[in-house]
Amino acid sequence: MPGWLKRPLGGGAAFVQVEGVLADLGLATVCHSAGCPNRGECFSCGTATFMIMGEVCTRNCEFCLVRHGEAEPLAADEPQRLAEAVRRLKLKYVVITSVTRDDLADGGAGHFAATIAEVRKVNGQIMIEVLTPDFKGDTGCLDMVVAARPEVFNHNVETTRRLTPEIRSGADYDRSLGVLKYVADKPNGPAAKSGLMLGLGESDDEIIETLRDLRGAGVEMLTVGQYLRPGQANRQVFKYYEPAEFEKLKEAALEMGFSQVASGPFVRSSYHAEEMTKAQVQMTRE
Repeated sequence: MPGWLKRPLGGGAAFVQVEGVLADLGLATVCHSAGCPNRGECFSCGTATFMIMGEVCTRNCEFCLVRHGEAEPLAADEPQRLAEAVRRLKLKYVVITSVTRDDLADGGAGHFAATIAEVRKVNGQIMIEVLTPDFKGDTGCLDMVVAARPEVFNHNVETTRRLTPEIRSGADYDRSLGVLKYVADKPNGPAAKSGLMLGLGESDDEIIETLRDLRGAGVEMLTVGQYLRPGQANRQVFKYYEPAEFEKLKEAALEMGFSQVASGPFVRSSYHAEEMTKAQVQMTRE
């Protein structure tokens, strides 16, 4: 693995506090469950990306470390527990994601909406970003989440059109684009955000094609990062991209019209999400 892909483990009072709050309230994070390399940095800064609806996913994507299989029943008090974590950590920005719950009639959209509502109760000024599954493209489910008024609606396309059937279990490239476009077209709706991983076997032309497709779907905020194999059962890394290559992709994306772009080896969906969203809000106001 290249030297630029080494990360500190993290520590300090904030790290300990985040770990303690999560344990005390029985909350899951994608930071833990997906083996994110940024966990040390983010926890040390007092932030985390909450993962709701259990720790078992009904899909089995090749890139993901999250367990898959028969999903757990929803915990009715999870929205309140997450809101309490927001209060204890004094968060001003929160990212809420989930496992995919194809077993639920609404895909968990109602649980997302309930969680947003509870968070708003403890902090009416907080900014909320959701990172959702595709809900099988059900617009009623999307309406339910959007109606809860998150500032950012994130759904990751993850990889290119050609690789999607290999990489993303149960997903469809065009369906993901449709989800993003549906949300992006909503009057006064949340900003549409998406991201992809590099190193899964894509070509340079396919990367550019994917960026154009995302921009064509109305996506304003984009993240591009390096895929790192989280376990031996996951897909191997085909290429490690150099930092300069990520910078070139950022320039290309900005030229296409994306308003906010984070592109780098350690960039993930929610990495420095607060800064990106605040920049987006400021740009919108101007």
